[in-house]
Amino acid sequence: MQYLAYLVTILAASALAKAQDRKPLVTPEALEDLINRESLLAHAHKLLEFSELSNNNRAFGSKGHNATIHYIKSLLDETGYYDTEFESFTYSYSEAKATFTANGQEFFTRGLGYSPSGDVTAPVVVVNELGCNPSDFPAEVKGKIALILRGTCDLGLKVAHAGAAGAVGSIIYNNVDAEPISGTLGSPSRPQGPYVPSAYISGLNGKAFIASINAGTEVVANIRVTSLVEDRVTSNVIATTKQGDKNSIIAAGAHSDSVPAGPGLNDDGSGTIGILEVALQLSKFSVDNAVRFHWWTAEEFGLIGSEYHVQHLSDEARQTIALYLNFDMIASPNGGIFVFDGDGGATGIPGPPGSDAIESVYRSYFDSHDIKTGSAVFGGSSDYQPFVDIGIPSGGLNTGASGTKTAEGAEWWGGKAGVAYDVCYHQRCDVIENLNVDLLERNSKAIGHSIAVFGRSIEGIPRTRREPVQTLRVSQLSYEERLHLTCDHDDERI
Repeated sequence: MQYLAYLVTILAASALAKAQDRKPLVTPEALEDLINRESLLAHAHKLLEFSELSNNNRAFGSKGHNATIHYIKSLLDETGYYDTEFESFTYSYSEAKATFTANGQEFFTRGLGYSPSGDVTAPVVVVNELGCNPSDFPAEVKGKIALILRGTCDLGLKVAHAGAAGAVGSIIYNNVDAEPISGTLGSPSRPQGPYVPSAYISGLNGKAFIASINAGTEVVANIRVTSLVEDRVTSNVIATTKQGDKNSIIAAGAHSDSVPAGPGLNDDGSGTIGILEVALQLSKFSVDNAVRFHWWTAEEFGLIGSEYHVQHLSDEARQTIALYLNFDMIASPNGGIFVFDGDGGATGIPGPPGSDAIESVYRSYFDSHDIKTGSAVFGGSSDYQPFVDIGIPSGGLNTGASGTKTAEGAEWWGGKAGVAYDVCYHQRCDVIENLNVDLLERNSKAIGHSIAVFGRSIEGIPRTRREPVQTLRVSQLSYEERLHLTCDHDDERI
């Protein structure tokens, strides 16, 4: 009986291999035609449903995120077309929720990761300079709340100095007028001093408090923080076509996690479902070059998943990757269409040699549809960066994040000038209604187009030797610096 079962398995595998061989070779037109908004939106509804399992987010290691990655893998396994795997590891998760009032009025604040929980009320004292040295903290800060300007050193060092000076709380105010997008103290503790409950406010409000204090008006603030810090096991999802040249792998990726503040349907649910639908439809074709899809975890905590993957590639495996394509936010509600500037002509920061050929594929595609394209810079703020660091030609698309659409952008793509590309960026309102479905469908078709082009040929892509992983730039950064890399977002230009 065991032999019979073995024989059945062998015959089934042989039949599957023959069926795969009979599939037509993929063409850009054929793959693009199979991508439609109905299927994309069906995936989007599933991601929103998963977010409801963990307080309306899909932050890495949460129930919502775990459901997301199992959904992706199960759909791909059903095709029989891919070798799939979870690439798992442990990383420290931190989340802090804060409220802040001053003289009885509530102000917008961001919680700072690793800030301790607490509820403190005290007068506010302005700190000298930037709070990067113990001498910046005057004696009167003891028993008070320290008001500190962002800049130069880690936020965590500023708060540790505040704790060492005897402050009962701290307020970091932004070094620009705008509200901060996110922040962290960078590590669970520091030797310079104990952390105190902390809030993170806009530069405009911070300067207003200073003006009041300098005019002789006391500012009494209340900071309430609820904090969570824990180690979480999390996973990248990796799917590689069973056929195609494994020495010329076409790699593509999007991040599967959201920020804790919201479900992340655009950031980066849009990229996640875009490459998922392309992967599902690709299974109907054969390819000359192997294609590998990645869904990265913990991007929102500093490109953690993609860096882990690249760091753990063997020397042999690094050499097999022909190019990498990244898709992080492709459906911004007031979005544009930005192609990564492979040759550096628009931004002055080229990708590795061969990135210009990737850029050309996308420019030509949108030109053929009479759609203008802007340029995205390789600024380090998404999962392409570890691949760039080891010299792999890279490219991709995005539609903009917190940046503001220009008048020329509104003329090119519609929408509103002077308004952010995504007003719900990193917020609870990043739900299905936040998606620009036209952009989602068009960019997903463009992804399919590029996968088909490179799945057939890598002409124009040099096959130079990949650098060793110790050259990864992200691994040299502090936790806080890594967080500032996450999709906040590459500088988009038109």
